[in-house]
Amino acid sequence: MDRASRTCRADPDEAEVRLPSFLQPGVNPLELVLRAVVIYAGLLLALRLFGKREVGQFTLYDLVFVLLVANALQPAMTGPDTSLTGGLVLTGALVGTNFLVGRLDRMPRFHRIFTPAPAVIVRNGQYMTDVMKKEGVDQEEVEMSMREHGITDMKEVQMAVLEPDGTISIVPTGVAMTRTKHRIRYHHRAG
Repeated sequence: MDRASRTCRADPDEAEVRLPSFLQPGVNPLELVLRAVVIYAGLLLALRLFGKREVGQFTLYDLVFVLLVANALQPAMTGPDTSLTGGLVLTGALVGTNFLVGRLDRMPRFHRIFTPAPAVIVRNGQYMTDVMKKEGVDQEEVEMSMREHGITDMKEVQMAVLEPDGTISIVPTGVAMTRTKHRIRYHHRAG
């Protein structure tokens, strides 16, 4: 071996430690984080624009839609990266973003942006057809909710409300309605 080739070599003590190929990210980890946060925000906004019914009650075709969207968005998040490290970075970014959004949701101003207001869809036994059309609710859904509440005649409905989570609440006639300022988000049962 000649002297020139020996001087170009790295010192054996300074040998570069290489990770196995499945651990080497193909994309800068910060780019993966940015991609994940942008996709999360875009999907959150899209779901918010769809309305309460789309998010509140999934049908079979909604499930297929969500699975296809997830599959379609995966390349946008990962880019050319197929490494295990990249997957862990993306998972951490998504979990962190979801945690942050959950914390922000506790702030009233932020909460109002992503949580739609309840919508009255029946008042004094009369369908509010304009509101129902805007919210994507049909009479069959209201009637199903009435049956769930033990009500068989529309005349017995003082008010029906499409809640932010997509459920329909029924207030029967003859029931005094009270308004509270305290909003209960979660009810945990003891036991």
